[in-house]
Formats: sequence, structure tokens, C-alpha cells
Amino acid sequence: MVKKIFLFFALLPLSAFSQKSNTGAWYTYIGNQKMGDKFTFLSEIQYRNYNFGGDLEQLLLRTGIGYDLSPKANFLLGYAHVLSESYKSGFSDKIKSSENRIFQQFTIKQQEGIFYFTHRYRFEERWLGADFKFRFRYFLSLNVPLTAKQLKRNAIYFSAYNEIFINTHSSYFDRNRLFGGLGYMFTDNFKLEIGIMKQVLESKSRNQFQIFFINTLPFFQHKQIEGN
Repeated sequence: MVKKIFLFFALLPLSAFSQKSNTGAWYTYIGNQKMGDKFTFLSEIQYRNYNFGGDLEQLLLRTGIGYDLSPKANFLLGYAHVLSESYKSGFSDKIKSSENRIFQQFTIKQQEGIFYFTHRYRFEERWLGADFKFRFRYFLSLNVPLTAKQLKRNAIYFSAYNEIFINTHSSYFDRNRLFGGLGYMFTDNFKLEIGIMKQVLESKSRNQFQIFFINTLPFFQHKQIEGN
């Protein structure tokens, strides 16, 4: 039954190519590689569409260097560039714009039995043309294995997250994203997540089909030296 539900999520976008839909699609690659004992390297690409492919909404590129404060806590400094294509109100033409960000984030991982939690606190400094803005984000995710007792190779798991965005100026609420879906662990370092995210802004909301490919394969592997 779980595999049938996973297949449904995987084939969902195909039904939208031949019909108009108020659902877009975001395709995301996230690399989070260990560099030695303490440092990590973040690489992220998000290809966001108004439809399920071909009508670009945003292209986001994000990178950063992190430091493990403990096995469950990481502090990271990063940079992001966002290319946006927004439709003019009432027209089919688009307006292109770009944004540059630097950000600081603190991530904590927590496990309670079969429940895997991630808390992420991110503070962004954003340059949008001539405008400069600050924004705070709080991200909470939950993963629950469905076909195994823990998240390991070949496990199918339930995945959910909520992320709220808060501005530091008069209109404090920026947006909220709520996601639910399924994931599959190809190996301990490669996993795929598929689901639906609802993004709520101050004056509108929209559903997004999301696919995440997540890679945590370390850059450097420690070799064990056997004694003679």
C-alpha cells in the first residue's frame, strides 16, 4: 500500500501536462557534504515553475560552509542568488528580477524513537535591486520510517515540514510553507522525497508539487588503519 501511494506522488505531475492547473512544481537538489570531522559544504539548486515544467518562476542557487558544534548541531554561513520571472498583472509578459542573499543558520537534529526531527533557524540579509531587507525563517521537519524501524537503506518514510518566514519591517508575516509526502532511502547518503507543499502568502496561496533529491555523501572518507 505504501509503495502504491509513493507511485501516485511520482506520477502526479504527468496528469497536469494536458490540463490547466493552479499547482506549480519545484525540483530541488540538496547536497550537504562532510569535509573532515567538523566542516560541511552546502550546495543547493531549486528549479521552480508556475506549471510542471517550462514556465520558470524562480531559479535559486544556494551554497555555504557549515561547522558541526556537535553530532546533532550545525552552524552555517551561506550565500544565495535568486532569478525570478514574475507575470505582469493582467498580462502574459514577464518581468525578470534578481536577488542576492547572505544568511546565517543554526540546525539541530533530534530523534525520539522512530520520529526524526530537524529544527532550522535562518536569518537572511537580502538585496533586491535597490532594496535591502532582513528576514527570519524557522523550519521544522519530521521524518517517520514506514517500512523499517529506522531511516536506513531501502526504507520508505513519511516526510513533513513547516517553515514560517517573518520580516523585520511593518508587514511582519511574509509566508508559510506546509509540506507532506513520502521519501525513499536509496542508500544511507542518497534519498528522494516527493510530495505537495502549500505556500500561503499575505494575500494569496498556491500549491506546489515538490521533488527533493538529497545527497549527504561525504567528500572525504576516513580510512581505518588496522594494527599489525
